[in-house]
Amino acid sequence: MSMNVQWTAPIPCIRTGRCRYKRLDSEEPVSKCARLSEPSSDAGFSTSPGSPVYPAPFSGTPTHQGPSRICQYLLLPVAERGGVHSALNIHTGEEYVCKVFTMATYQEKIRAHGVLSAHGNVSQIRDIVLGDQKAYVFLEKDYGDMHTFVKSRKRLGEEQASRLFRQVVRAVAHCHRAGVVLGDLKLRKFVFSDEKRTHLKLEGLEDSHVLEGNDDSMTDKHGCPAYVSPEILNGSGSYSGKQADVWSLGIMLYALLVGRYPFHDSDPGALFSKIRKGQFCLPDGLSPQARCLLRSVLRKEPAERLTAEEILIHPWFHASQEAGSAEQEAGSADQTVPAFGLEEDESPFC
Repeated sequence: MSMNVQWTAPIPCIRTGRCRYKRLDSEEPVSKCARLSEPSSDAGFSTSPGSPVYPAPFSGTPTHQGPSRICQYLLLPVAERGGVHSALNIHTGEEYVCKVFTMATYQEKIRAHGVLSAHGNVSQIRDIVLGDQKAYVFLEKDYGDMHTFVKSRKRLGEEQASRLFRQVVRAVAHCHRAGVVLGDLKLRKFVFSDEKRTHLKLEGLEDSHVLEGNDDSMTDKHGCPAYVSPEILNGSGSYSGKQADVWSLGIMLYALLVGRYPFHDSDPGALFSKIRKGQFCLPDGLSPQARCLLRSVLRKEPAERLTAEEILIHPWFHASQEAGSAEQEAGSADQTVPAFGLEEDESPFC
């Protein structure tokens, strides 16, 4: 299905033309991860790998819990994904995901979609409906996000992790080639496009930065603490946005393979101190290739990290596929998460 959207201001009307909008706007503020300098219940990230980055859910009334309607779409909030709604086109029966932005910010929020060419691991916008105060952006249907998947699985075997992580890196490399830095990169930004949960797409482009030229120097300190790189914490100057993205990729890979973050603490100051030092442990059981890749991206010095393109040619991807058959025969005890001293009711994920 084609998208009739013009990527210059102002973005024109709705695709169908039959309905301008049905007003369902809420005055709730946009909810974002806290700035690193601000206190936050998520600051230590002992229980959560990310907080919502999308506008807060809207509803007809403060107590309204059922579906809402905007134009030809029925919308229903998605549990555990703030500001994200499942959407049904009542005319065609097609299903989508809907995100809601303020009219003042939505063009900037979707700007990266206009810069990127089509890619199999990046979600595409399918429709935009404009209201008086809100813009409703419809994307391809998904089957849950990576954060929820890893939370349910605890950790992944190397064969499965390599198949999924390769798709994550492909999406990031595609963005970097086009001059787009993801910024607040994390597991929650990737969603499954199939019921079997084998195919991933990057959905969260709202916090990305479109570069002007080849310089990827950035000063923005916004991000979720568990994923923030040492150079962002170590000074007030600029840093390489692409190299910071690679650090976040390393955090994601560690979470996939180990089932927790390499740096975690309930106290924000202690967490940031661990990240600044850049020292982490690798549990027994990881293959030499996996250990090599993790150490090649989670490097304290940004210039020493692999680029997204270089990650894609790392031998771990080939080696993990060769070991897949043996991994499938491993007993369930080999697939469990090490205790790491957690209490019975404590989890490395929220």
